Amino acid sequence: DENGRKMSKSLGNVVAPQEVNDSLGADIMRLWVASTDYSGEMAVSKVILQRSADAYRRIRNTARFMLANLNGFDPAKDLLQPEQMLDLDRWAVDAALRLQEEIIEAYADYRFWNVYSKVHNFCVQELGGFYLDIIKDRQYTTAADSVARRSCQSALFHISEALVRWIAPILAFTAEEIWQFLPGERNESVMLNTWYAGLERLPEGFELDRAYWDRVMEVKAAVNKELENLRTAKAIGASLQAEVTLFCDEAKQADLAKLGDELRFALITSAAQTAPLADAPADAVVTEVEGLKLKILKSAHAKCGRCWHFRADVGSHAAHPELCGRCVSNIEGEGEVRKHA
Repeated sequence: DENGRKMSKSLGNVVAPQEVNDSLGADIMRLWVASTDYSGEMAVSKVILQRSADAYRRIRNTARFMLANLNGFDPAKDLLQPEQMLDLDRWAVDAALRLQEEIIEAYADYRFWNVYSKVHNFCVQELGGFYLDIIKDRQYTTAADSVARRSCQSALFHISEALVRWIAPILAFTAEEIWQFLPGERNESVMLNTWYAGLERLPEGFELDRAYWDRVMEVKAAVNKELENLRTAKAIGASLQAEVTLFCDEAKQADLAKLGDELRFALITSAAQTAPLADAPADAVVTEVEGLKLKILKSAHAKCGRCWHFRADVGSHAAHPELCGRCVSNIEGEGEVRKHA
């Protein structure tokens, strides 16, 4: 059991598999088995099984989010080629490919607990904690058939096709359910397929490479930490109510400047700008990121009723008094152009 004691009826610590199957489901039982290192003693209890249930929900909810945002997507006509996709989307596909290579190796060595931990961490960190959060703005505010939206849908399609295969040997029932809802033509069962071959690696010398987005994630984590502090102090509400200034050393300032105005989308704030580290005021927050201080202010602008960003140009268009200029362009004009995020 969870205390390292052997299971026996006299101790009353036996966990009946049928009861677990009836209450939590077969896939959670399978996930517990896969997540346990069978080379040593295997511990099980209601608390341990509940942790497996929480991890299962994270993986399932990640798949649900991706499927929901693939609604109306037809890979036969909407799928973009890698060179047409935005930099962040190409990074996400590349991250999935690197993970898939590790998962295949873990399966070959029967290290099922590694498969579980790698998939779960990917859903929590790279996807849930970074990528999926950022692309919500593009998914919901850009034109339905725009490159910006089709680019992230293309990435979601590739990642979903890979994810459903990663989990199929363990979460068999869930994988089959996902398989039935994925867009595009496919055979009747995920079990009749091999690893997904549609993931593309970032080309050598790509400017916004893996290391670049790792640095952006580091900065975003620092901003999120301060946003949470301000929310706790009730100084701001949602992160889009914030305008952030990043006081950076020269190298980091040049690094973040590559995103241009799209830095605010990566940080999920209504405004984001960089400034020299030497210009940081006394009340700037010192972060754990070397060469970075930051200051966050509550925006004084009105909130756009469509994208929820607080922008100076909200109400400047007579026909759409509650919208910002970006949303008006996405509704009536040619639409905004995104390159990176």
